[in-house]
Order: sequence, then structure tokens, then C-alpha cells
Amino acid sequence: MRATYIQTLRDQLQPSLNPNGYKVLDLFAGCGGLSVGFEAAGFDVTGYEMNRDACATYNASLHGKCIQELLTTETVFPAADVIIGGPPCQPFSVIGHQAGQEDRRNGLEVFAHAVKSVQPKVWMFENVRGLLGRSKEYLDTVLAKMTNMGYAVEQPLIINARHYGVPQNRERVVVVGHRLPAFLWPEKLEKQFTVRSAIGRTARRTPRDGRFLTQAMDCYIAKYEKASCCRQPRDLHLDMPARTLTCRNLGGATGDMIRLRLPDGRRRLLTVAEAARLQSFPPWFRFAGSHTSRMNQIGNAVPPMLALMLGNAVKDALLGE
Repeated sequence: MRATYIQTLRDQLQPSLNPNGYKVLDLFAGCGGLSVGFEAAGFDVTGYEMNRDACATYNASLHGKCIQELLTTETVFPAADVIIGGPPCQPFSVIGHQAGQEDRRNGLEVFAHAVKSVQPKVWMFENVRGLLGRSKEYLDTVLAKMTNMGYAVEQPLIINARHYGVPQNRERVVVVGHRLPAFLWPEKLEKQFTVRSAIGRTARRTPRDGRFLTQAMDCYIAKYEKASCCRQPRDLHLDMPARTLTCRNLGGATGDMIRLRLPDGRRRLLTVAEAARLQSFPPWFRFAGSHTSRMNQIGNAVPPMLALMLGNAVKDALLGE
């Protein structure tokens, strides 16, 4: 089963040998999750990212170039047909206290500036579903600006990555605007992958560099799950999609950390390779930086298989023009 999943990643996420000629800017690109999918859909992508390790990963693993730069409302961008991106989610997440536009990490204004200056045919950004909560009024204000620029703005859609070839329950808000006759959201896939599909061969093994939970951590988790009224342990279940992978739960010693239970009862954290597979990164993708940096890049990324489905939807809309 795992071979089928890995082969799917290899086959579908290779950069297109016949690019369609459309140029894409990927803002707040991180290590390039969105760009992987859009390159596979046939786009010529340039990324922008301020994190050095993420840029190094992008430039080592994708065909397009990533420019290391802190984006502002003064940044000058080149011409492009499409602008995509994942503005920092902390201003809109529950853990980030949902400060919204008051948070200095808010990137929606930069994204709107890029759209206004470049005037692409299509733009798309993704963020946490908290964007539709306390920050919904602010989002509406931003989208009103985009509408006034002449874009048809689709109703923001909450998408779960597990419906699009990713073995993970990962809900995100995707927002699209365009100057095209129509845009159709990608259809859900009938086949859904599980943790076993992605890492079944390694899930029960003890890697040489494995990181194991201590007895004190196990006790803390037991108290956490009892207080949270968990109906079943929050260890990964091989025959289900994984829980949402984030920077926080991939590395931190918390009750919510992503972990596997071995046959001998011990729990261990995921390896970088396992985390990457659960995010649907292809086997040839290489991450730069320290262990913590690589896990942060993976947790922050848009799953490439989901990005491919969105990229194909954008391509179909452009070709339908």
C-alpha cells in the first residue's frame, strides 16, 4: 500500500515537462509546498520567502527560484499571470491569539499590495480556518478591496487535505479571485490515504536517530488526555489519516505532539522523512537546516498533493479563458 502512495507522489508531483507558459509568484512560499504542486501542474513558479533554510530547501528541490526577502507593501514584484501564497497563519490561529490585522505578522496587506501592483489573472491564498472566525470582518474588508480591483472573488472554501490525496486531516481556508469566465474548485478524490499508506513500513521500527518520549512525558500525556476527555489515545492510528501536522506538534514536548506507539509500548516522535510523507512531499524533496528547522518547514507547508489539485483548477480556468 505504501509503495502505491509513494509511487503516486513520484508520478504526479514531478515538474511538468511541458510548461503551459503561465508565470506564478508564490508569496510567503516557505519550503515550497504550494510551488511543488503548481510546478507539477505546468506553471513557471518564482517563490518569495524570508527564512534562509526554507529558501535553501526550495532552491535545492524545485526548478523555480526562491528569492530570500522580507515582503512589505513596498516590495516591487515582476509580472505574473497568477499570484499564490500562504500568508503567516499566526495572526488568525487560536494558538496565535487571533490578533488579526493588529498582529505584525499579518501578510494579507502585502498579498493585496502584490495583487494590486501585478494585476494577475488569478490569485489564491490559503490560511487556517480561524480566518473565518474572529477575523472574518477583517477578511471581508480585504476581499472588498480585491473586488474593487476588478476581481470576481469566490466564496472562501474550507478544504480538508485528506480529500485530495494527503493522508492527513488538515482543514484550511482557500480564497480565490480571478478575471476569468469561471473557476471550478477541484473535485474530491474517492481514494483516501491513511498513515499506513504513507509510512506503514517504518511506523513500527526503531530508527537509529529515533526520539522517544520519556516516562514523565507519557504521564503528562495521560493527564492531558484525561482532562481533554479524549475518547481514544491521540497516538497516530495506522488505518486512519493523521491528525493535522503543525510546527508545534511535530517537535514540542506537549500533550498534543504527533507520535507513534511501537509494539513494545514505547512512543516515539516522527522522523523528518515520515513527517514529509504525511504532508505528501515527494521522496526526492530534500530539506535544509537543523532538525527543528526542517520540522518547522514541514509543519508550515501546504501539502503538495493538495497544491497540485488547486494548481490544476487554476490551469483549467486559465485555459478556459
